[in-house]
Amino acid sequence: MSGSKRHPGRDIDAAAISVVALEKFYGGVHAVNGLSFEVERGEVFGLLGPNGAGKTTTVEILEGYRRRDGGSVSVLGLDPERDHGALCAQIGVMLQEGGLYPGLSPLELLTLFAAFYEDALDPRAMLEEVGLHDSRETAVRRLSGGQSQRLSLACALIGKPRLVFLDEPTAGMDPHARATTWAMLRSLREQGTTIVLTTHLMDEAEQLCDRLAIISGGRLAAIGSPRELTHRHDAQAVSFTAAPGLAIENLAAVLAVDAAVVTEERPGEYCVRAPGTPALIADIASWMRDRGAVIGTLQAGGRSLEEVFLQITAEQAPAGEERAT
Repeated sequence: MSGSKRHPGRDIDAAAISVVALEKFYGGVHAVNGLSFEVERGEVFGLLGPNGAGKTTTVEILEGYRRRDGGSVSVLGLDPERDHGALCAQIGVMLQEGGLYPGLSPLELLTLFAAFYEDALDPRAMLEEVGLHDSRETAVRRLSGGQSQRLSLACALIGKPRLVFLDEPTAGMDPHARATTWAMLRSLREQGTTIVLTTHLMDEAEQLCDRLAIISGGRLAAIGSPRELTHRHDAQAVSFTAAPGLAIENLAAVLAVDAAVVTEERPGEYCVRAPGTPALIADIASWMRDRGAVIGTLQAGGRSLEEVFLQITAEQAPAGEERAT
């Protein structure tokens, strides 16, 4: 598979997840439409897409909590529908919200979850790892949003899963807790755990994921590593910040490019959609100097993952079609 990080000792030939021509309907809504992809063992695989793209439905089918209407699915060599009990013993699931017993303490909850597995991690050690040791006796209902997220992550990992599904894992977390969670996920990957991650945070996807699948309208719109996706849809540009309202038509003429190439994206944020050659950058700097203008920041390079994501989903969005989750 292109773009993934290979790790010695892993079985990279047998896919952890195989999805072929997956279909799901909700009445007249075609929520998942011929979706196909594979997830390698031991990789962090991201599912990205706008709300209603079909991500949640796809993940619920993979977890065995929703029936498919067509296609084939294999998760750790098992059929999620037929072999649901056997699969549950090998996977962990972290929901974005809910699923926790509000009257229990984190220690009681993790002890309960640990009892479901033959070889679970130590609940106290798990609480220490996710930064909830001091809140171990606090009722779940009294935890903050970020603390609840960390507890949900602990519940997903307590059974030493071979494969873990994470839905918006750092939603509501402060920067420190987010960094700690990222470090935990990287450690899991190094230990050989397969991670399927859904997130709306492009920096999280770019930092953690070996490969990404972008879903739009229930279809696979793009797949590859973050670098592959940004390079594949690359449009070289030079962006800079300065005082708002500059005469960009004049700048376009000086640069000898079409007027549409130079834009003011937002007040004071400018973009020249052309390769950032030294000559082009020098011409921009000279033009600014001649007008006594000050450049705040200047950056030359390709597009960000967020820009690529917005482009792909805009191009693939089904016109006039109802959307599902």
